[in-house]
Amino acid sequence: MKNEQTKQTERLYYNYACPEPFYAQILEVRAAANGTAHIILDKTIFYPEGGGQPADRGTVNGVALADVQEKGGEILHVVNDAGSIAALKPGAAELVLDSRRRRDITAQHTGQHLLSGTIFHMTGSNTVSMHLGEETCTIDIDAAEMSAALLLDVENAVADAIEKNLPIVTHLCPPENIAELPLRKFPPHGEDIIRVIEIAGLDFSPCCGTHFASTAEIGMLRILSAEKYKGMTRVTFIAGRRVLADSRLLRQNTALASRALSVPLGEIGKAVVEFLEKAAQSERRLKALEEVAAREKALALLAKAALLAKATPNGDAATPPIVVECYAEAGIAEILSIGKIAQKEAESRKETGAVFVLASARELKIAVFCTVKGFDLRPRIKPAFETNGGRGGGSPSFFQGSFAAKEALEAFLSEAANC
Repeated sequence: MKNEQTKQTERLYYNYACPEPFYAQILEVRAAANGTAHIILDKTIFYPEGGGQPADRGTVNGVALADVQEKGGEILHVVNDAGSIAALKPGAAELVLDSRRRRDITAQHTGQHLLSGTIFHMTGSNTVSMHLGEETCTIDIDAAEMSAALLLDVENAVADAIEKNLPIVTHLCPPENIAELPLRKFPPHGEDIIRVIEIAGLDFSPCCGTHFASTAEIGMLRILSAEKYKGMTRVTFIAGRRVLADSRLLRQNTALASRALSVPLGEIGKAVVEFLEKAAQSERRLKALEEVAAREKALALLAKAALLAKATPNGDAATPPIVVECYAEAGIAEILSIGKIAQKEAESRKETGAVFVLASARELKIAVFCTVKGFDLRPRIKPAFETNGGRGGGSPSFFQGSFAAKEALEAFLSEAANC
């Protein structure tokens, strides 16, 4: 049953980041929407989402937390495992923090402060917004452009600050004293106490998130990219062990490329450019050869049409000959090219018109072209097409479709040849 009184939870997450169990009391378990439940604890080691930082994860009495949110002054520990919710009840609770995830997020958040403070210190440009993602993080800087050289200088300055092991101090300030600090951004309104994070000599910023005690704990920070975004510059970065994971992935991929191209790691860029240039040349030659081959096949179709016209000397435009051709390996794209060339050649030569029924045995698709002006091919083709389960449609001079099975395509081609 829901208690209408707001229940305060003692917040211990700023000073608790280890994987060992912590013991607290479940004050209440509330049913929530979509089969979820909200657990209210007397004490918590789980950080609720806020200040741009994602919520912690972990377990309460072995039940996994799906989220942690703060609403109306209460900290709600969200559980969505319907099978385990029934086992949760007021009383003793064992809390286990996902400390690896906490450390990762803390590295990103502390790294963001250091990066934003360094950019502000070097350029005077401030961070307007930030996002800590599960894979990468971003900050939006109020600068229309940041050069690659500047970003490299910033990255090196951040690395210097990490190596110097600068202390990170948390100040708990009453609002009336906040003006004494050189803040990088405006503090929140309506707070009794404002939490300010100081990186010695680099940054003062109000923030409610979790942070390390020194810059050295960040380990490393890497700027991945920068792009223009709504008149600002969006900088994407990673910090902590994400840099190590990224380095491993890059090393694995470059090693594969090195072996494939038979060049040392340091020459991969040049080798890739040369490979792409050769591939582009080969593609151009292949395209030219394909065009020649398509033209030869189109001319062969016209020759067949001419033979069929001679075989039926009494035929007229009302019953043009039908040329059926099934290609074993060609796809529908190649077949369309062949048909268009045949159509164009027939018109330019003013030869006897024909209907060309072209099929791809591999893709079970057809394309039908007519070179007789004013002749509607559909009444002649559609009965056989529909009888064999074909799906598609078209205009009087062009028709396209597909079949579900090889046998259906073959049956249609056989019938089409005798239409």
